[in-house]
Amino acid sequence: MTLAAGATSERSGASIRKPLRWLLSRLAGLVFVLWAAATITFFAIRLIPGDPAQAILGGPGSQASAEALAQARESYGLDQPLMVQYLRQLGRYATGDFGSSYALHDSVANIIAGQLGGTLVLAVWALLIAWLMALALATWSTRGGRAAWAMGSGLEIVAAAIPHFWLGTVLILLFSLSLGWLPAIDVPGPLGLILPVATLAVPLAGFLGQVMRESLLDALSSPFVLSARARGESERGVLWRHALRHAALPAISLSGWAFGSLISGAVVVETVFARPGLGRTLLRAVQDRDVPLVTGIVIVVALAYCVVTIVADLLDRLADPRLRTARHSTALPGRRS
Repeated sequence: MTLAAGATSERSGASIRKPLRWLLSRLAGLVFVLWAAATITFFAIRLIPGDPAQAILGGPGSQASAEALAQARESYGLDQPLMVQYLRQLGRYATGDFGSSYALHDSVANIIAGQLGGTLVLAVWALLIAWLMALALATWSTRGGRAAWAMGSGLEIVAAAIPHFWLGTVLILLFSLSLGWLPAIDVPGPLGLILPVATLAVPLAGFLGQVMRESLLDALSSPFVLSARARGESERGVLWRHALRHAALPAISLSGWAFGSLISGAVVVETVFARPGLGRTLLRAVQDRDVPLVTGIVIVVALAYCVVTIVADLLDRLADPRLRTARHSTALPGRRS
């Protein structure tokens, strides 16, 4: 009894420590990614030719005097050595203070809060549509015969290779200028989302479709599918109850990367469709050498990427019973109950 109770207690402690270690490792990785993003952005923006003090005073065309530029540098600490500026900025970021935008003369936090919603709506809808398109394309290409396989494979390759700016321009020419069905620029309501979301979703759907198709083929030839068929399960049941769940696992694991690619693609899409958002704001901030705003946006995007990656990892563990089985079976190696 004592040995059994001790083994049970040790097993319970191990089951608690493992998720805790997983969580701590993810949090440590998150902190490292945020530090790396802030550091690389800070020094990269400094390599762009130009004087940040000019952005503070209205840009290169402001014709600010040397005295005004010197005063701006002193007020914003730009006259300090670069490492001193870097360490001070890291200290502010650690307290949640992103500072003020050089060009817009407003709090970076306020600017990001005003633009973040539009970009997140665009990215979330694009990710959802890309998932549905990839799932439909993978299912059709694997179940529709040789012709569907060839056409589906070709569509996936072409879609994955299409640049966002080219696709957005073609969609505007077709659906806005030629047919007049959809607006060419951002307008309030769902109509203004259709073309930007499609521009982001189609290339991602091509990539996810390739991953899902290969995974679906592996699932359909796996022993658990053969066992389901032997039990009398219909082909539709085999597909929807068994194969698709396993085919979606690699795509779930890639959702963090996919979200990051959507945020980077938003820079182009928001510019093409004149849509407000973080991407368009980031492009303008880089052009203005607005160091606080650029770094603040990059940190927020990196944080969103890390959060989505952690959530995708959790969903992967929930969707794949093999991960849970492996976790429990390795909790106490060498022990017998």
